[in-house]
Amino acid sequence: MKAFFFRHPWLFRLGMNLWPPMLFCGIKLVELSKDFRYARVDLKWKTSTRNINGSQYGGSLFSMTDPFYALLLFGCLGFHRYHIWDSSAEIDFISPGIGRLTAEFHLNDEQLHEIRQKTAEGDKFFPEFVVYIKDQQGTLVAKVTRRVYVRLKSKYRNAS
Repeated sequence: MKAFFFRHPWLFRLGMNLWPPMLFCGIKLVELSKDFRYARVDLKWKTSTRNINGSQYGGSLFSMTDPFYALLLFGCLGFHRYHIWDSSAEIDFISPGIGRLTAEFHLNDEQLHEIRQKTAEGDKFFPEFVVYIKDQQGTLVAKVTRRVYVRLKSKYRNAS
């Protein structure tokens, strides 16, 4: 059933937007390319997402970047072929997040080629991706570095 969602980006987007951890936190997958190489996520400006200082809660900023690189990689590399998990992340708060915030996720040919190459023999690989969270005026609010675990499943590894 899970693989079905990765064949239909529009259904995947709908499912993500109805998934309680995203829905109730004000996080919305606004755009997803058909090839799973690009996604745009917004964090709504709501009373429930603000901290004591009146800016967006830092945990909400962190959450809006949580699953997306792993999910994009599943869409590009194949859900049945790879083990993919978030491994670690780091956030650097640059300026207060006021209003609706946006994060964009990009995968390119070079990144995908490197992942395939480094995992072809069954090795674990930990690519890092940087996500910039910006406000509606384009001001940088936070920089998030996400590290992802990727490993080709044993039945797809090259024979030694």
